[in-house]
Amino acid sequence: MADREQPVTLRTRKFIRNPLLGRKQMVVDVLHPSRPNVSKDELRQKLSELYKASKDTVSCFGFRTQYGGGKSTGFALIYDSQEAMKKFEPHYRLVRYGQATKIEKASRQQRKQRKNRAKTVRGTAKAKGAEKKKK
Repeated sequence: MADREQPVTLRTRKFIRNPLLGRKQMVVDVLHPSRPNVSKDELRQKLSELYKASKDTVSCFGFRTQYGGGKSTGFALIYDSQEAMKKFEPHYRLVRYGQATKIEKASRQQRKQRKNRAKTVRGTAKAKGAEKKKK
């Protein structure tokens, strides 16, 4: 955890206030000369302090470190309220921040196999996978 003590500078640009979606949106430049990169959790904390908002209403994503290191650029959204964030933020990002639970479903391949098995028994009562007709 010695990395967390190293200095990090945040600069925001292209700041836009978006009242329809109830948020502020901006491009964030992170200067971290003595670190490989900065965690999104730490960035959310620093942005919430900078804009006097709750950490739960800050969303950071799309960060890319420049070649050679020392600088990363990404996007940040600061919502006016928790309700606005839940309403407009994509579900996968809410799961990432611990504000929603992940929907568990079968893998893509299993879903396709189940679909194709169901196609073979079309017109009959569809069980898990009925036997094929014999000639």
